[in-house]
Amino acid sequence: MPERVYLDWNATAPLRPEARAAMAAAMELPGNPSSVHAEGRAARRLVEDARAQVAALVGAEPRNVIFTSGGTEANMLALAPGLIEGRPCDRLLVSGIEHPSVLAGGRFAQSAREQVPARADGRIDLEALAARLSAGSAGRTFVSLMLANNETGVLQPVAEAARLVHAAGGLLHVDAVQAAGKIPCDINALGADLLSMSGHKLGAPKGVGALIRRDAALHVAEPLIRGGGQERGARGGTENVVGIAGFGAAAAAARADLARAQAHMRGLRDRLEAGLKAARPDLVIFGAEVERLPNTTLFAVPGMKAETAVIAFDLEGIAVSAGAACSSGKVQASHVLGAMGVSADLGGAAVRISAGPTSTEAEIDRCLGAWIKVAGALLKKQQRDGLAA
Repeated sequence: MPERVYLDWNATAPLRPEARAAMAAAMELPGNPSSVHAEGRAARRLVEDARAQVAALVGAEPRNVIFTSGGTEANMLALAPGLIEGRPCDRLLVSGIEHPSVLAGGRFAQSAREQVPARADGRIDLEALAARLSAGSAGRTFVSLMLANNETGVLQPVAEAARLVHAAGGLLHVDAVQAAGKIPCDINALGADLLSMSGHKLGAPKGVGALIRRDAALHVAEPLIRGGGQERGARGGTENVVGIAGFGAAAAAARADLARAQAHMRGLRDRLEAGLKAARPDLVIFGAEVERLPNTTLFAVPGMKAETAVIAFDLEGIAVSAGAACSSGKVQASHVLGAMGVSADLGGAAVRISAGPTSTEAEIDRCLGAWIKVAGALLKKQQRDGLAA
């Protein structure tokens, strides 16, 4: 039996060899990074080296990196009215295509949350954002916007949004979980005040992430986890030294390989999309008219069931995912496609294929071979249904 092909990198990336090696070395350190003896100092040095590596990936200062358990916690930590002591925000604006952890609103009251619409191409409506900012109260507005959508791969106009937000005296948080390590992601160029990352999206282990500040003056006044004052008081609890070591190594590897990986993944994506459309010319690729992540394709064919297609790919040894989020194994409607105005029927057919830096043309070709079978079976079913009607 041929080896399986993994094309669900947006869900989680395989562990990078560099991360595995760093984690194995960290496991040999017995010290607590808060201890002052030699063993503790060795663990602390490892954590701080990783902090510098993560900071370098996004152009930040190491002191502004706060390690968390992942992207969801980083988002939750950021979305707080009292993030900055003495300068609270009284409302939260988010786009309709955000990750559920952002749509949940963090610690903002339900009455303080507003959604900004997305356009049909999957990008936030900047005119609507500007209108909401100007129509706000006299207080301060907190805006959260992802850099790259996890389903469509569509890149958001973050720098443009930042100018609008800052002109209105607000703060901008950027969820860069899906973007970091795949495209250049500089916190200063983006104009982000805060930026979230997740280790397992770029080849680190699951269970580690970071919230990164552009300026040390953005003091986290409301930590989610209170305890011994770790992470400069922003997150209590002994640091996940092994996970952090893997995160740092993965970030350094991604940074070193970024230009090559981008070009490689874009070539694979173009090869994939040409083959998908050749088999079904009526296939729709969501967000194809705007800039997307180089590795991501979200597509649908009218009349196809996403869950059926994903299972069919799986039986052929290809791991892909439904474009919709999955909860307890059940495929649910995609709020992202809904926000883009996609019909429920077409949205329910969405399948996401996402490659990575080590994916190959041979794997893409195997995926296309499986797609030809899936598309052929769908066509036969549609023809039968048409005759029956």
